Amino acid sequence: MQTRHRANRRTRPAGAGEGHLLYARPGIVVTVARFSVGRQSYPIAELTHLRTDRGPHDRFAVRVVAATAAVIGATGVLLGFTGGLERLTAGAYLALGAFAVLPVLLALAGDWWRPPPYELWGWYRGVETLLFSSDDQGQFDEVTAALDRARDRIRYADWEGAADRADPWRPDR
Repeated sequence: MQTRHRANRRTRPAGAGEGHLLYARPGIVVTVARFSVGRQSYPIAELTHLRTDRGPHDRFAVRVVAATAAVIGATGVLLGFTGGLERLTAGAYLALGAFAVLPVLLALAGDWWRPPPYELWGWYRGVETLLFSSDDQGQFDEVTAALDRARDRIRYADWEGAADRADPWRPDR
């Protein structure tokens, strides 16, 4: 029974995968002709000036860093105006210095916990547009590689078979 089922399977001729799927995951499809993300779909031939970038930092992490820096700065200013800086011990100065490093450590922790997304920008019909954004670097690299392959196929489509059609010049002897 399995042999009969296999015998009925249609096979694809060589070269049948030419205008076709380069990348497909839920919500993301890249073919030679189109790039679709969610409900947006762009013709590959109309995408120009593609560039990658990192998105903004996580808003919560930015707020935490700003609030921590403000509290530490306000504490330093308050101690300066009240004359408390003159009465502090060396250990207290070291503690203030350690607290001054806290916003930097919080910023690094925020970037580690929620890194900025990877973004793909490009010009579509004369307007710079965010085409794709992902937190996963592997997925982002696969999508951009598929887009590069699609653009190369469109760019060099006229060159395929050009050597066969060309009539080479030969000097008269």
